[in-house]
Amino acid sequence: MKSCSEKAMENFKQGYNCSQSVFLAFSDFYSMDQDTALRISSSFGGGMGRLREVCGAVSGMFMVAGMLYGYTDPKDHKSKTKHYERIQDLAREFKNRNHSIICRELLGLEAGPDSPVPELRTKEYYKKRPCVELVGMAAEIMEEYLQNNPY
Repeated sequence: MKSCSEKAMENFKQGYNCSQSVFLAFSDFYSMDQDTALRISSSFGGGMGRLREVCGAVSGMFMVAGMLYGYTDPKDHKSKTKHYERIQDLAREFKNRNHSIICRELLGLEAGPDSPVPELRTKEYYKKRPCVELVGMAAEIMEEYLQNNPY
């Protein structure tokens, strides 16, 4: 059986964006059809619509955490606090393994939004972008969190 990390990397190589790749890799853990999961996570690729802000793989990891551990009562301050603590822990772990959770910093790009046109996924693309590895790492961090924190 493939790990979620392996699934996430395969998803990215199939052409899904970084957020979709991670979120979809955990679809066995929550009840949502694939089409809905892909639509919900589609806006977060490229650091949120290629704005190069928070890495889409990190956003995908946060979305998984929300599906599995998230709160629903806006007045439940304790649950909200616990969830935000969880998100900060996941972000800290990703940042510890990389140097940032910001897309442009991870890719060595200049500040500001990128063209809205996604790059074609060629061999050259995969050679210059660490996105496959970052997607795998975000999924791995989420897998480790799940093992240590059953929901």
